[in-house]
Amino acid sequence: MDAYDTGSDARRGRGGRDERDTVEGLEAAGPSGAAEPRAGVAALSLRYRIGAVVALAVVAVAVCAHIGLVFLHVAPSNTLTKKHGEAVDEWVFPEFEQNWKLFAPNPLQQNISVQVRAEVSTADGAIRTTGWYDLSAEDGRAIDGNPLPSHTQQNELRRAWDFFVATHDSDERPVGLRGTLSETYLRRIAVLRLDRVDAAGEGGVVERVQYRSRTTNVEPPSWSGEKVSDRPVYRELPWWPVSGDLETGDAKTGDVKTGDVKTGDVKGGDAA
Repeated sequence: MDAYDTGSDARRGRGGRDERDTVEGLEAAGPSGAAEPRAGVAALSLRYRIGAVVALAVVAVAVCAHIGLVFLHVAPSNTLTKKHGEAVDEWVFPEFEQNWKLFAPNPLQQNISVQVRAEVSTADGAIRTTGWYDLSAEDGRAIDGNPLPSHTQQNELRRAWDFFVATHDSDERPVGLRGTLSETYLRRIAVLRLDRVDAAGEGGVVERVQYRSRTTNVEPPSWSGEKVSDRPVYRELPWWPVSGDLETGDAKTGDVKTGDVKTGDVKGGDAA
């Protein structure tokens, strides 16, 4: 009897474990009776999970490095920027450029339109002056509705004009070598843009170009009660002769690369 009871208890114990295992298996399998598939990263093999972790780590490092470089770009001058400023600028310019013009203390409150016209010698030897071409409006039309406008359309003309203004006095005289460089840069842009719209016409040659800016105040919101003039203010530059060969030296294919002007982008400190 004792032996039988012992075996019976063993069978009951074994049966109890089997029954519990069966119940747990059914619960894991779900109502359909089949094992539920794993989802997300857990469904990947070990090799792919390791690859996903490595990829996430690389992305995290890249993001942290980018944020750090941009921070150094906008931060006040310090030991790191003095030692590694060139490397920071090479990463930030031109795609990730940062400035404070949108914020206090001096947010932009004006619209500045840059325009150009040309003096053309025609095929029959006559001289004529074209009308004003609104280069800023052309860039605006190219950007409007374009989800991926080019850096040239967004910044080339604006940066070139800012560069010129920052390196010239009130009498439009260049201040130092960078002032002369800014004139060369603007002149090159004018020639390329005028050629794009065939301003000289058949057989014509552009002899001189002239820039002007048209500045208008941004209209304040109706609730502010502020009153500003809506009359445009013009700044007209002198006529500049156009050399017959603008591809001398380092000025080629629209890129004035001398000094701090590179690939259609002014990187110097005077054009922040």
